[in-house]
Amino acid sequence: MKDTRMNDIGTRPDNASRRRFLAAGSVMVGFTLLPAARALAQTTTTEAGTFTAAAPNLPGSLKTSPLLDAWVRIDETSRITVFTGKAELGTGIRTAFMQIAAEQLSVTPERITLVTADTEATPNEGYTAGSHSTADSGTAIAHATAQVRALLLEAAATRLNVDAATLTVENGEIVAGDGRRLGFGEAVSGVDLHRNAQPGVPTRDPHTFRIIGQSVHRVDIPGKVTGAPSYVQDLKLPGMVHARVVRPPSYGATLKSVELAPVRAMPGVIAVVHDGNYLAVVADDEWRAIRAMRALSDAAKWQSGPPLPAQATIHETLRKLPAREIAVANTSGAAAPAVRTLQARFTKPYLTHGSIGPSCALAWLDNGKMTVWTHTQGVFPMRKGLAEMLSMPLESVHCIHVEGSGCYGHNGADDVAADAALIARAVPGRPVRVQWMREQEHTWEPFGPAMSTELSASLDANGQIVDWRFEIWSNTHNNRIENAGRFMPTWLLSKPFTPAPPKPIPMPEGGGDRNSIPLYRLPNVYVQYHFLPDMPVRVSAMRSLGAYHNVFSIESFVDELALAARIDPVEFRLRHLDDPRARAVIERAAQRFGWPHRGHVSAPLRGVGFSFAMYKNLMAYCALAIEVSVERETGYVTIERVACAIDCGQIVNPDGVRNQVEGGIIQSASWTLFESTTFDEHTITSFDWSTYPILRFSSVPKVIDVDLIDQPGAPFLGVGEASQGPMPAALANAIANATGQRFRDLPLSPERLRAALRV
Repeated sequence: MKDTRMNDIGTRPDNASRRRFLAAGSVMVGFTLLPAARALAQTTTTEAGTFTAAAPNLPGSLKTSPLLDAWVRIDETSRITVFTGKAELGTGIRTAFMQIAAEQLSVTPERITLVTADTEATPNEGYTAGSHSTADSGTAIAHATAQVRALLLEAAATRLNVDAATLTVENGEIVAGDGRRLGFGEAVSGVDLHRNAQPGVPTRDPHTFRIIGQSVHRVDIPGKVTGAPSYVQDLKLPGMVHARVVRPPSYGATLKSVELAPVRAMPGVIAVVHDGNYLAVVADDEWRAIRAMRALSDAAKWQSGPPLPAQATIHETLRKLPAREIAVANTSGAAAPAVRTLQARFTKPYLTHGSIGPSCALAWLDNGKMTVWTHTQGVFPMRKGLAEMLSMPLESVHCIHVEGSGCYGHNGADDVAADAALIARAVPGRPVRVQWMREQEHTWEPFGPAMSTELSASLDANGQIVDWRFEIWSNTHNNRIENAGRFMPTWLLSKPFTPAPPKPIPMPEGGGDRNSIPLYRLPNVYVQYHFLPDMPVRVSAMRSLGAYHNVFSIESFVDELALAARIDPVEFRLRHLDDPRARAVIERAAQRFGWPHRGHVSAPLRGVGFSFAMYKNLMAYCALAIEVSVERETGYVTIERVACAIDCGQIVNPDGVRNQVEGGIIQSASWTLFESTTFDEHTITSFDWSTYPILRFSSVPKVIDVDLIDQPGAPFLGVGEASQGPMPAALANAIANATGQRFRDLPLSPERLRAALRV
């Protein structure tokens, strides 16, 4: 969520307050230094969250980690610990998972201790990405805890010599009809939880839920709003030293010469790391590390790398690159004759993740064991990559997730962890904290890929779409850690690592082609993905991957078709939809907004817009209606109000769902109205907040009204990225309605609108 950028807090707490923080509350102890080692099922995963299944008949992530005690443990004191391989990225999954477990075990959420994403404590669930957390891990937790509850009741029935069906559970105690009670700790003494979950075991009846479906205060919010230590940027360890890295001035630049002696002689400097083109400093104090970094940077002389392509013609450049052709859809059927055909082209620039807290990690090489505290989205893939990079056995690398101040996809989190591990290897026995500088974050992170799309569609005499063609040009949306060469710092070593070649993510999840197949009823559909392996600019995953641009393109074009057919945009969509849940979210959003309200032309200009998508055509349904005003003189867009309807299946925490929908709307509005990564022939030029503007509080929608459509007992569909795609299309449609001009090139910035409106 873009608005979570405002949660960044400084590195203020002392060690005593850190210890108090770790001891407090029934939440993930993400900063635990020495968790107990466990045997873990090994899996493989992609960005999309798919795995090699060990037990394919089980639900959610039980497919890959079927042992019950991989998910839930109860000790003799009745303490309940639940485990997830997913990482908290600001989406509120810690709270939701505690609710799910508490519901199935009939205890209050406060009774649950949740441990997340730790290679020596939790199941391997690959990456936390693609809105899969609740769908995969939440489902696994629900079924695992339901089966543990059943086992506890059976054990208690034997102990109490009664029928298990006569027993009830009251907040951690099993109660017989005659009043006798057994605590969970007593009951579990006769149960072996080190067994595989079984298929077909029912969970609790949704009609009996008391915790799932209720708005529960998120456990991570109090610390963030009060300035308590909450992020990896805040983490302090005893004896910790500080490190900073020196980056080359551009991609492919090589180090010609550097004077190390003056830097080594600076006050507080502990070490200078020099390996090929890789430079870093270690100091006893953060400010001394920064000063040493600056001195080392001044002392380094570089040979420029190959030039970057011209930003002004980047889409033409991309379309000329060699492409791997992927036929996404090609269906044909009977249809009425076409009477009108429309064509359009849409473009999206490179986007920066723009986390308020620049990437940070801590690493500690102690007695041959490398421990890394990281805000990566995948601790298990990171462990594998670090082990390869360091030439260490897998079991000698331990990765612990600690939330970072901002994520939004594959930012610099993995690279800074590689920095920390490389530097910690040079100063064994001392915890090393590496904090990137803002300009390093903005110039070296993997960016969200630039994309272009072309569409054509034909209408019959009744205004029905009879033919649809859609083509996409994009690099990969997944350069996550498949091998050590995917860590950017390894490119600079004297013996550099080669990145694994980029690969597309298969549909139906998809990468650049995510959400490229419309959900509408279309008799003839052709969708082609021109996958571009060559990357002029470093790219990887950004929230919603290709769905953001594809939904923007599709839903903008649908509005153009509705206008050509002289049919109301909402009615036009409903005419082409059979899915009852899709129709319901559209109707609810329209009703919430008061559609068909039409904007009136005045100064400033006003307009309304609508859009809809089902994320990945697999997950949450989301429809948006918005009203905007546009200032002709400045091109500035004010979002007057947003009405949204969302169907994400069974809702765990209604307030949490609203958080995610609102955050997605705000972040997507920022991308759409302001954001664009810039570069010249030498380097990335959008290196700070003045050169990479993001949405400010003054540009936040005045009203966001979210209507939740709950589906008790239905599967969790995942909601984190559901509103990312509909928002840019709704904005573009509203701006077109207000101005009479259609804008198809992102961002819809004040400069672009002002220039067009003055013509």
